[in-house]
Amino acid sequence: MELDFIKEMFDSIAPRYDFLNRLLSLRQDVYWRRTMISALRLPQHAAVLDVACGTGDVLIEILNQTDSPGLLAGVDFAPEMLKLAHRKLTQPPTRSAVSLIAGNALYLPFAPGSFDAITIAFGIRNIMDRETALRRFFHCLKPGGRVAVLELATPANPFFLSLYLFYFSRILPFIGALFSKHLKAYDYLPASVINFPPPEKFAAVMKQAGFDKIQWRRLTLGIATIHIGQKPLSQDNRLTMNPKNIPFEPQEIR
Repeated sequence: MELDFIKEMFDSIAPRYDFLNRLLSLRQDVYWRRTMISALRLPQHAAVLDVACGTGDVLIEILNQTDSPGLLAGVDFAPEMLKLAHRKLTQPPTRSAVSLIAGNALYLPFAPGSFDAITIAFGIRNIMDRETALRRFFHCLKPGGRVAVLELATPANPFFLSLYLFYFSRILPFIGALFSKHLKAYDYLPASVINFPPPEKFAAVMKQAGFDKIQWRRLTLGIATIHIGQKPLSQDNRLTMNPKNIPFEPQEIR
């Protein structure tokens, strides 16, 4: 997230960000976050970091699914997003102690091995140097810790892809600009999604960053994808990954 215009963009659209996420995804974004946290299988008292935490929806989902959460922290480089996250996390029914930190995914202010899990939802595509960001996540995870990446994607089915691209390039920017009053933000979104690598290629980037047991799952006809990777328990037991043959235990949703 090195680009200044991205920071300015997210600060500008922050007041309408949650509303537009629900509207433009037809509330699928809620389901996607729920599925990501469920797939992590967090242990009791898990220490979890959410990178590019935005308005705090992933952190709230972690609290909803965890009986005994441990340390929870969120990092984002957009101050207006963090203000909204703080408001949501400190008001009923949440009212939970979560550390919110202004920071960059490439320069995380945490000691090695601080977290059992790290999540990032709809943020990795905004980072130019994704492998370095993933290496930072790897560094901050405990051995055996897991990373979960939730990102928008382009469907594989040609017919649905054509409909999706029409919606994404024509309808979504119009609605986004109408409600957010930021003309460029929802032009940037389709371009960033279309240019994001397919699951096989992104899995290869995760492998280069050090992760093993890499899995992915396509959601909602392929318009979002969850990637899961694990930090090896030791450097000697790292598995060789074939990025074209990576099962994900829950079957793909149709």
